[in-house]
Amino acid sequence: MFSRLSKCIMLSVLNDVSRHSRVPHPTAGRTLLWGIAASAVLTGLVWLLGRRLEGIELLPDQGASWYYWKLPEPTVWTRASAWLGYAAHQIASWWLIYYAQTRVRRYTAGLHRVNVIALAVNFGFVVLHTLQTHLFYDGLAQDVSIFSSQGSVVLLLVAVLLMENGRRGLFAGRPAPISAEVVTFARKYHGYLFSWAAVYTFWYHPMESTSGHLVGFFYMFLLLLQGSLFMTRAHTDRRWTVTLELLVAAHGTLVAVMSSGPGGAWPMFLFGFLGIFVITQMHGLGLSRATRWILAAAYAGAVLVVYAALGFGRVDEIVRIPVIEYLLVAVLAVLLWLGLRAARRVTGRGPGDGRARPAPAGGRPAPGEPERGEASAGRDRS
Repeated sequence: MFSRLSKCIMLSVLNDVSRHSRVPHPTAGRTLLWGIAASAVLTGLVWLLGRRLEGIELLPDQGASWYYWKLPEPTVWTRASAWLGYAAHQIASWWLIYYAQTRVRRYTAGLHRVNVIALAVNFGFVVLHTLQTHLFYDGLAQDVSIFSSQGSVVLLLVAVLLMENGRRGLFAGRPAPISAEVVTFARKYHGYLFSWAAVYTFWYHPMESTSGHLVGFFYMFLLLLQGSLFMTRAHTDRRWTVTLELLVAAHGTLVAVMSSGPGGAWPMFLFGFLGIFVITQMHGLGLSRATRWILAAAYAGAVLVVYAALGFGRVDEIVRIPVIEYLLVAVLAVLLWLGLRAARRVTGRGPGDGRARPAPAGGRPAPGEPERGEASAGRDRS
């Protein structure tokens, strides 16, 4: 009933805006820039309002698997406020993605009306979560493991590596042998997974103002912004998407420094995620061979400088994150392939039969897939 009610409300809003709106569509690129600035402002407001939460008493820290920012004695209302807010946000986000894929079906330089609504919906839920924190405090962390929040973001990053395998490859511009059917499926339905990862992680945390929370919320605001720009060229801009991938290196490194100091595990996060950039991500930016060699040399030089100070006995930690992510790409590809194979056996037909779906009339990509130019741009095998 809740799901049907949400769908009816969203359809009513979309139809009303479609009938009465006469405002020219702004460009998605300009909206992206304003959205980044707005994300910074929202992060600043979280910091300002966070001072009101300083008096809340919390239990002592109990180790790496313990999430510190949750009430010692939660109530039905503290739990319900977080879960109902999350559920409403998630259903609204998924419904907007479904609407865009089934009704809009084309990529443009400007915003669709559904993008404007998505931006408003996400902003509204940011405000709601802020109010929920200051009234009830607890996020989803009270009932689920801290590893579920971390794992959702890791899964998002791994899915991006799989989706981009055909365009930029996985190892120095060379693609891994992943089925085209698997990649097509991931491209079509990735929005639902990415929306879950962002919305779930956003509601997992109370809107605290510690340095780690502020960095994380800024990153979440950017992911929600990206999720609001579906079916626009800004959504598939390779410089912007790689920036989002790289920001996890800054986030992980800063949080590690804040939690364990300069002698802690921050190099593992910094050089681990930057290692993925050197191995994979920079090969989708259309950079010259010389530029890529310079970036790789700069990375190697930074590793030598840092571990000369920390001790080369720790240098093996820089490969942990890349190894984990590339193994997870393989696992995800196999699981999707098995799922598609099972679906083909049940239905008697495959979603894509191993081939990318043809673009609809007008040269636009199939729903959920990027522009043809975006799919091939930046491929450099020199």
